[in-house]
Amino acid sequence: MPKGLLITIIIAAVLIAVIIVLYFLGKKAQKRQAEQEEQIAQYKQTVSMLIIDKKRMRLIDAGLPQAVLDQSPKLMRRAKLPIVKAKVGPQIMSLVCDEKIFDQVPVKKEVKAVVSGIYITEVKGLHGKNNKPVEQKKGFKAWVEKMQVKAGAKSVK
Repeated sequence: MPKGLLITIIIAAVLIAVIIVLYFLGKKAQKRQAEQEEQIAQYKQTVSMLIIDKKRMRLIDAGLPQAVLDQSPKLMRRAKLPIVKAKVGPQIMSLVCDEKIFDQVPVKKEVKAVVSGIYITEVKGLHGKNNKPVEQKKGFKAWVEKMQVKAGAKSVK
């Protein structure tokens, strides 16, 4: 049997094995995520809060309780998460925000939020207008416009 054909068969077998392993790991992760979503929905409650600040920061630096840090995986402690500092009733708390709604959370405003433990899943404005985030242009043209404004070639809108 020629060497080229043998190498091709080995590479194909390895690739097929990797695809099969990734398929089963994906199914397992999908089941785990569905269970977590059920649990979040089960314990959710609506709370009125004043949003003080919001940032993306590491779990260690966020000021979350030690029990949360102990339960989180080691890789997750180093990852940056959307953290919201809010005044809930008389106390100031650090809460983890859902990635999907992080840009919609208004700063220095009172909102009604759906909270499950320390996890904010939904935010609705309470007083005043809820400011929607301005979608920024992406791509080369936006970069050129930004550079022209910095250079003074274009006036700022």
